[in-house]
Amino acid sequence: MFNQNKLKGLKACVLGLGKSGRAAASLLAANGFEVLISEESAMSHAGSFAFPAGVTVETGGHTDKIYECGFWIKSPGIFPQNPVLLEAKKRGIPVFSELEVALAFMPKPVRVFAVTGTNGKTTTTALLGAILQEHAARENKGRRVHICGNIGSPVSQCVAAVKPGDDIVIEVSSYQLEDSTYFHPQVACILNITPDHLDHHGGMKGYIKAKAKVFKNQRENDVLVVNGADAVCAQLVEKAKSRVLAFSTHPKHLLKTDVFFDGDELIFSEGHQIRPPQLKGIHNIENAMAAALMALSSGVDAAAIQDAFSRFEAMEHRIEQFAYHRGVTYVNDSKATNLDSTITALKSFEKSKNLWLILGGRDKGASYEVLIPYLKDYCKRILTIGEAMDKIEAELHGAVDLVRCGTLEQAVKTAMDGATRGEVVLLSPACSSFDQFKDFEHRGKIFKQLVNARIFKERMDGDK
Repeated sequence: MFNQNKLKGLKACVLGLGKSGRAAASLLAANGFEVLISEESAMSHAGSFAFPAGVTVETGGHTDKIYECGFWIKSPGIFPQNPVLLEAKKRGIPVFSELEVALAFMPKPVRVFAVTGTNGKTTTTALLGAILQEHAARENKGRRVHICGNIGSPVSQCVAAVKPGDDIVIEVSSYQLEDSTYFHPQVACILNITPDHLDHHGGMKGYIKAKAKVFKNQRENDVLVVNGADAVCAQLVEKAKSRVLAFSTHPKHLLKTDVFFDGDELIFSEGHQIRPPQLKGIHNIENAMAAALMALSSGVDAAAIQDAFSRFEAMEHRIEQFAYHRGVTYVNDSKATNLDSTITALKSFEKSKNLWLILGGRDKGASYEVLIPYLKDYCKRILTIGEAMDKIEAELHGAVDLVRCGTLEQAVKTAMDGATRGEVVLLSPACSSFDQFKDFEHRGKIFKQLVNARIFKERMDGDK
């Protein structure tokens, strides 16, 4: 466990110059630690980052300076079998996650809410945050709600603003959980578990083990919310010490559920009836169920949940309809970085075979063949991009109409040249973005810029 008092006087090494690494380094420096940030890749813009006194940066590879440090903080994306991590283990150097370091500096007491799962994390975290903010405003006791983690700011970046009694709502990934040994949220949620990040975790077993860490340290008075129709979740809760609450929209669930959807409202076992937010897709009904169960179990009243749901708007980059031109609808689902997320997006449309689907990016180890029945039902054409093109085309060959595009720019051009009235151009890549973009947000923004620029040009030309 990270104990700042026991580690005082030791130099810290932060592996990775990403957002979480920079935030962790700044937090440590603000608390009196000398910090070395070591970045494996060469980053020409590294000098543009501003750090407090006591922080030094090396890029283009890890030097032996890292082994002179008393403890390390690991960026979540670094593979567990990275040689420097194996060497640190041999040398007995403690390695902590940014998540655990940040929580160690939080004032006490705070309530920690953690949302994980393969899909739906960001929307559920945002929904829960909105509910808790509504509740705090009604209480008028000065409680504040901090929403952090994968959804936006790293947890380390939020520490300075947190006061005793506040709520911390964290979207946690399998990477963060894998690195966290002592993480203990009072309220946790697993939305679903389907194949993802298999390359990083060494297979499904490692991925499930990482997800299970979200409740590993919970106690009897804590709460765990899970998907009652998810087979993996149903198995995992057998090990839970905490109070388990389940949700599901599926008629055949494996656990006794505490809420169901009657087609209009969410009906809770305690008698509450709440209209869900106006979000596209049945998956968002389940996201709302999970957020509401987490809130209700923490003493939030149903009226606050209803008001938060009534005002909630769709998240950017998740089945986001952002343009309509010449009868064609354009949808940004850049956050679909795995196969199950893309399937969820497809199922939110009608089975009319009118989708031009942009698919591809950096492969994550699973087979694209699971997409075939859905592609046949929903898609007119598949436009492939990125590093995964060859694998996608090999596994989907003969099942659907494929067009090799290479880049997102070419895919947008191909789709906008070919799509006709009543059709939909959907970016839902089923891959990570790191082959051609900084992250999925960058990919989504570029997609929207390309589409909107073409629409603007065509409208201007049409006025001539």
